[in-house]
Amino acid sequence: MRHARIVFDGRELDIDIDANDRITTSEGEVLDVALDSDQITWLPPVKEPGTIFALGINYADHATELAFEPPKEPLIFIKHANTLTGHKQVSYRPDGIEYQHYECELVAVIGKTGKNIKREDALDYVAGYTVCNDFAIRDYLENYYRPNLRVKSRDSLLPMGPWIVDTADIPNANALKLTTTVNGKLTQDGSTKDMIFDVPFVIEYLSKVMTLNPGDMICTGTPHGIVDCQPGDTIVCSIEDVCSLETRMVSEQEYYGDKY
Repeated sequence: MRHARIVFDGRELDIDIDANDRITTSEGEVLDVALDSDQITWLPPVKEPGTIFALGINYADHATELAFEPPKEPLIFIKHANTLTGHKQVSYRPDGIEYQHYECELVAVIGKTGKNIKREDALDYVAGYTVCNDFAIRDYLENYYRPNLRVKSRDSLLPMGPWIVDTADIPNANALKLTTTVNGKLTQDGSTKDMIFDVPFVIEYLSKVMTLNPGDMICTGTPHGIVDCQPGDTIVCSIEDVCSLETRMVSEQEYYGDKY
């Protein structure tokens, strides 16, 4: 089963879609609308976001691409809900920067509370998986141990969704093809099998430090193949059996309008 959040007919709705592409709301109403319809506005798929954990250089080939040594333990930083936006929404490129790149990532969404979770039990705490694009502004990156405010915490720079796919429908999250296209051109082609620290390891690691709660999210890093993104670009991040996430890049002035 897949789950999403949308605005349709002036209403904010939680929806489910089954194997026959039948769309129902959380109240059981059947929706007669095409998913690619302009009548739908996609929202971030987690209704009440908790802590957003993000892993730095969690793919060995990406570490090589950035001339970093692969980490000996997870490099984890925290993001906030202001960064979230939905499928087919816009993200912005700040004025005066030289390099902003996408990061296509598998996201594990926590479904129940847990502390000191054992690796072998970790997936029992995952409600499902989605896709995010964790944009990064390289100009301000001190190092991957300190991905500062200007690099990772700006409005709209964590598109996510459109779907959360039930954990039971993803038998092996460590063997999923991952791709990114920019304006239709393939720019990233990898696999989650190349993660240094997989989801069960990270859940065990995090839960030793703090309690995990429903709505927490773990963004698991991106493989090799980053590209500078400009206003006007359309970026599509796809992970096999999960979903494809589309984002259009705009300028800072276009994004903020009269608040610019």
